[in-house]
Amino acid sequence: MAGPADIPGFGKGLSLVCTGRDVHEVAAMAADAERAGFESAWAAEFYDRSAVVAVAAMAAVTESITLGTGIAYAFGRSPLVLATEARDLDALCGGRLILGLGTGTRRMQQDWHSLSGEHSAPRIEELVPLLRRLSRLDEGPVRHEGRFYRSHVIPTAPVATPTRPTMPVYVAGVNTRMVRAAGAVADGLVGHPLFTPEYLRYIVRPALQAGVDRAGRAGPVPVAGYVICAVHPDEHHARRMAAAQIAFYASVKTYDPILTLHGFTDEARAIRAARRAGDLEAMVDAVSDGMIDTIAVSGTPEQVRSQFTARWAGLYERTLLYPPSFAGPSATTAVLDAFAPLASTPTR
Repeated sequence: MAGPADIPGFGKGLSLVCTGRDVHEVAAMAADAERAGFESAWAAEFYDRSAVVAVAAMAAVTESITLGTGIAYAFGRSPLVLATEARDLDALCGGRLILGLGTGTRRMQQDWHSLSGEHSAPRIEELVPLLRRLSRLDEGPVRHEGRFYRSHVIPTAPVATPTRPTMPVYVAGVNTRMVRAAGAVADGLVGHPLFTPEYLRYIVRPALQAGVDRAGRAGPVPVAGYVICAVHPDEHHARRMAAAQIAFYASVKTYDPILTLHGFTDEARAIRAARRAGDLEAMVDAVSDGMIDTIAVSGTPEQVRSQFTARWAGLYERTLLYPPSFAGPSATTAVLDAFAPLASTPTR
């Protein structure tokens, strides 16, 4: 039987999304990923977790692995706060940071961050270049008057040179307008956990290139794509874990373009009805086998490696293996054990 290092695509951009119960677990997962030979480790953000603080903790226990915010909410912070946080994070990890930014859904912007939720793509197109300027205050003042932001920062004391003159900024996007925005201004796109190879090929890559072309940039723009990955000795249990993660996202209409492309509209309707009824088990039951096989890799270690080889290997420039976020540290350990490249095998 082939080992992980024998699978095409392993050892090249293989990454781990760290979703522990607290910041200490997240940091420990990043350290485990580094020891296992993963290329990068990413921290998620939600209403109970700061990706910025998580990456700071990850930086303290790692030495060489690339660290990413996957993602930090771009609009919940002022541009100056976000730029200074990124400068400090990059310094903490010695220049290993990828700043991954996302907008969240319109409802998240409205209910969590007291924002209107409107015009997210044009706003991110204005924000990213402004962040780059604010991160280089050592070069002089920043005066910006834009559609969404006003920033006049005139340093009153010397500003230290940042760890790197530029750090990579990735933008998360699902719908074509936001993906085009990433192509226009970002150094990469963070792909959503519901992305599929088909959605990437037919929708995302062309939209990214359209953004590149509109901005007159030299593409292509790389994609760091999440892949839901549920590993367990019991195949049925693994598939239920994957189905639960899929149901969580499919309950939101923002992701309809992906579900519609694959004909999963009936499943989405049933998932949302179950959510309105507060029936979590029915939400999971509504996820079809076709949805699981299309969107995720799930099963025993041998099965997930086989599924990854057949459908996902080499698809993304960075593949972010995503253990179900609610399943605890054992789910992450199972992914690490199943996918860790062999350290003695050269990268292919």
